[in-house]
Amino acid sequence: MERIAAALGDAARWRLVELLAERPRTVGELAELAGLRQPQATKHLQTLARAGLVAVFPLGQRRVYAAEAGPLGQLARRVQEMVQAIAEQEGDRDVLGRYRAAIEAETVAAAGDRWADGRSFTFRRSLDASPEAVWQQWIEPERLARWWAPPSMTVAECVLEPRPGGRAVLEYRDSDGRYRSEGTVHAATEPAQLAFELSVLDAAGVAFFTGHYDMTLTAVPGGTRLQLDLRITDLTVEAVPFIAGIETGWEQVLDNLAAVIGGALGKEEK
Repeated sequence: MERIAAALGDAARWRLVELLAERPRTVGELAELAGLRQPQATKHLQTLARAGLVAVFPLGQRRVYAAEAGPLGQLARRVQEMVQAIAEQEGDRDVLGRYRAAIEAETVAAAGDRWADGRSFTFRRSLDASPEAVWQQWIEPERLARWWAPPSMTVAECVLEPRPGGRAVLEYRDSDGRYRSEGTVHAATEPAQLAFELSVLDAAGVAFFTGHYDMTLTAVPGGTRLQLDLRITDLTVEAVPFIAGIETGWEQVLDNLAAVIGGALGKEEK
């Protein structure tokens, strides 16, 4: 497939294949119609022949070329598969578009540090599991690492020690670098409430901002209602990309949690 695509990547060769798709032609005719010198046309046709895109028929002093449908069909099917794959991840493109718009809006608003101190968010999910089962997903590091990161990110370290004064750590990475948050657990009532804070740190360990989280689990018929309240403080101007991504990021992370648990009864309205 790579050889076929490379052969068609030249404009002159693409034109030759278009002409041959109409009917077989001689080298001289192809050169004239494509605006090439005959030696140029011959060289391009040899490249196309090596890729299996054309066949040559020596007829006495004449050499007639014809297009081969098979390789073009393979390419067409592969392109269609790619088109389908792109269509299926339209939701991811929508997320990126909303994230970019949020960054632009926050950049305009961020005239100075603490521009959004006190801003709050609330996220809810109805999960198809008991409060005890959901609680374990939050306080066992191995389980937590399976879902506590947006797509394309890999968790390197995560800890929520379920006791007042316990450590709260989240570090994840992607191909562009590592992102670390550190803080403290303030309250832990199994299996009902976990309150903690996390400060997102730069490479020098200085906080971009601090998030104050209060996660509650309530038993409901068929499962658990999860509510996560988040309030942000101590913002710096450099926190813009993080703040812009909070809502989308946590929606994705809670979707991950629902998938890990094995199903969700549905998102709840905010």
